[in-house]
Amino acid sequence: MPEPRIACIGVIGKADNPLHISLFHPYGNHNIDFSFILNSCLDIFEIRQKQTSIDQDLGLLYAMDERLAAYGWLTTTGVKFLVIIDLLGQSRNSEMEGTKGINGPTVKESDLKPVFRCLQTAYIRLLQNPFYLPDAHNPISKSAFAAPDVLQITDKKFVAEVKRIGESWVPGVSSL
Repeated sequence: MPEPRIACIGVIGKADNPLHISLFHPYGNHNIDFSFILNSCLDIFEIRQKQTSIDQDLGLLYAMDERLAAYGWLTTTGVKFLVIIDLLGQSRNSEMEGTKGINGPTVKESDLKPVFRCLQTAYIRLLQNPFYLPDAHNPISKSAFAAPDVLQITDKKFVAEVKRIGESWVPGVSSL
């Protein structure tokens, strides 16, 4: 039976600039598509901030179709974590590849809390690194001619931790 999997993890800065985007199999070549999805999620963050006093976990932001759903988490510093779930997922057994369907396991918002907690822990560890300068990733403080990769988080430990989180998550797991 196919199970939901993480398709994309995005870390978005205070100024709504993408700090890090990780894509997972089979979406490795869909960078522009997921950049668009992540950008559209920012509008929902903004709407929810104006309408209610939100806590960290925003839950389901929206479902793009029967396959992809976006979930969000807002840190106290204004950094946003977005996780896009492939609801149809992939089967672990290759002979069941043709049996994908909507009747598979569902994702509860509580299933993603360990993912967001681990992402926040990884981000806090990144901020504790004395060589990481969070203000260097603010597009307002950069010139218009700055290279786009300068504005991205490239710390190897952070990138590896995000990759580990994305690849190891399955619904129902209580710790990663």
